[in-house]
Amino acid sequence: MTRFLFILPLLLSASVASAQQQPGHDACARDVTRFCRAVMNNGDGAVLACLKQNRTRLSKGCDKVLTDHGQ
Repeated sequence: MTRFLFILPLLLSASVASAQQQPGHDACARDVTRFCRAVMNNGDGAVLACLKQNRTRLSKGCDKVLTDHGQ
């Protein structure tokens, strides 16, 4: 899980400055733990796919982060 929490902001957008990535990390960390725990060790692509599959169940904050980053 720790690996994912550091990589999610990079996955969402490599063009966003590091200071701006922290809110995405915080907004989606709980959703990843809740809905995507089984795929956390399968790589960032698997976690992103899981978040997209669970889009209707995500918190508003995480959904906004994904939307803001074109996902």
